[in-house]
Amino acid sequence: MESDQELIELANRGDSDAFEALYHRYRDWVYRLAWRFTGNQSDALDVLQETFAYLLGKFPDFELTAAMTTFLYPVVKHTSIAVRRKNQRFASDDEALSELAAPASQETERSRRELADVLAGLPEAQREIMLMRFVDGMSLQEIASALEIPLGTVKSRLHHALRALRDDGRMRDYFLQ
Repeated sequence: MESDQELIELANRGDSDAFEALYHRYRDWVYRLAWRFTGNQSDALDVLQETFAYLLGKFPDFELTAAMTTFLYPVVKHTSIAVRRKNQRFASDDEALSELAAPASQETERSRRELADVLAGLPEAQREIMLMRFVDGMSLQEIASALEIPLGTVKSRLHHALRALRDDGRMRDYFLQ
């Protein structure tokens, strides 16, 4: 399996199969992220299409200087915001979290609802970093690059978000005291 960099080099030379491989590698991630920002399937699919159309437009001279998710994150975010504004809809963190995976039990479903409620109470900047770190699995440096903010700001927002979760009575069972 080729690396992202190898696929980009092939796509820069006109290999459509290489671009298709990049699409298949990242389409689910882009869709989930777009769903989180837009709050519905139709808009998320529109964002998916627009994101890869944007990426295709970068060829044949595209140079990837960070992880592909770091490059794609701001594209998906800004496209999603534009679609959301256009349609006058707002995303629901509860729907986004429930869409990520089917609950295994009623207890898991209750935990998800509680987590979604607590996350909804966080400032948007903290919630965004929490989701990027723990749902998308991005490193702190990747988050800083994607959001174009200092690493220290990412760490601070994550710290305050985790403290808010730890201090919320509904989440206390999930943290070691």
